[in-house]
Amino acid sequence: MAKRPTITFAKPATPKKGTVVVLMPQDGALSPDAAACDPDGVLSRASKTAGFSGKPGKSVEVLAPGGSALDRLVAVGVGKPAEITEDTWLKAGGAAAAAAGKATEIAIIAQVADAEVSAEAAAALGLGVLLRSYAFDKYKTRKDEDNGKADRGKAARVTVHCADPAAAKKAFARLEAIGDGVMTARDLVNEPANVLGPQEFADRARELRSLGVEVEILTEKELGKLGMRALLAVGQGSARPPRVAVMRWNGGKARQKPVAFIGKGVVFDTGGISIKPAGGMEDMKGDMAGAATVVGLMQALAGRSAKVNAVGIIGLVENMPDGLAQRPGDIVTSMSGQTIEVINTDAEGRLVLADLLWYCNDRFAPQFMVNLATLTGAILVALGNAHAGLFSNDDELAERLTAAGRATAEKVWRMPLGSEYDKLIDSKFADMKNVGGRHAGAITAAQFLQRFVKDTPWAHLDVAGTAMASPSSEVNRSWGSGYGVRLLDRLVADHYEG
Repeated sequence: MAKRPTITFAKPATPKKGTVVVLMPQDGALSPDAAACDPDGVLSRASKTAGFSGKPGKSVEVLAPGGSALDRLVAVGVGKPAEITEDTWLKAGGAAAAAAGKATEIAIIAQVADAEVSAEAAAALGLGVLLRSYAFDKYKTRKDEDNGKADRGKAARVTVHCADPAAAKKAFARLEAIGDGVMTARDLVNEPANVLGPQEFADRARELRSLGVEVEILTEKELGKLGMRALLAVGQGSARPPRVAVMRWNGGKARQKPVAFIGKGVVFDTGGISIKPAGGMEDMKGDMAGAATVVGLMQALAGRSAKVNAVGIIGLVENMPDGLAQRPGDIVTSMSGQTIEVINTDAEGRLVLADLLWYCNDRFAPQFMVNLATLTGAILVALGNAHAGLFSNDDELAERLTAAGRATAEKVWRMPLGSEYDKLIDSKFADMKNVGGRHAGAITAAQFLQRFVKDTPWAHLDVAGTAMASPSSEVNRSWGSGYGVRLLDRLVADHYEG
């Protein structure tokens, strides 16, 4: 793994060595503290020469600036002061980390124009640095200057100079726990399937016990006794037996009903008998990204001692085309007792989630259920990589998720549900079929899941476009993005704690 930077907070000062990053408002001037780091005005001149105006995400740098002992002086744009948001600070921290390169001593001057930034903003800068520093290079054994390095040298020491370092340190402790959850989710998605099978994934979930999370692992035999035959059918063609991990964080009041998060964990998806094309199939190691997010979220909630009772449930299976694999035309009976005609064995994630949703609702009677899954290619056609698809039977829950998405820039877009779509999954031979045809594929998948939630407030997040192979950003250069950890943590923090 890339070496993790150490992030600290200190009173405003003028660093004399290392790399210094200052924040530039759009079409504005350097703050007094930033200007003190550039007494000869070389950064200002470089900005004019490069056409740098302080737009968000843009930067300009001066190497070994004359008149100082600094290695590098960098300006990062934060845009118009009136338009700065929490996400601006996060991305500025990421841009600072990127601009600093392989520097090992970095100072960030947390001041814009003549205004000090808040402790929360300074902490968000730190989180941006942390998230951008992530790199999954554990399997690289040779140095490669162009494509990453097996040994990145010393870990960077990053000091954020701000008006109230004590308050910033306290705020960052919470954000760091969330960042750790994001990076755990990224790790899980990035792992190859030969390393991370159902049992190994379950073992990773079990590690959360060190944070006070109660973790129960259900084996194939126990799943059979529970009647999770839809989930078991998906994994019956694999030599690696399925597992279900049930994680519980009890940080709320004793009688508080839990909030619940359910993740699809297909550790590798060949499509089964309805096998996928060979091109791009290697990406199907990421078909467990929903489960990875749930593990990362539970880690974040425990790491920051969230005052909530939360349940995380993940179904871990491998979909393989063995001689024992389920066939198109098979009919399976779910834990709910409802029967499902399997039209396409590549529509397997919804079978996993069907049993998990029913089990979660029946056992825990939660306040709400949110499931995450890389469920359909159709959601990519509809929304691309910019938003996750949101489907819900509850307007309040949907609105809260949408607001959390805006706050964290992990955006969602609500898609429709309705009886006209639901009838598309009616079957001639069973209670339902697992696909509804070519049209409205993401919607009919959600309609399928809705048949297993009863009246409990529920939301389905189709993260096929956002959790893996999503576009790079200021805070992520990883194939596995960790999408959803910050989104769902914000949902909990804003509405369900205390």
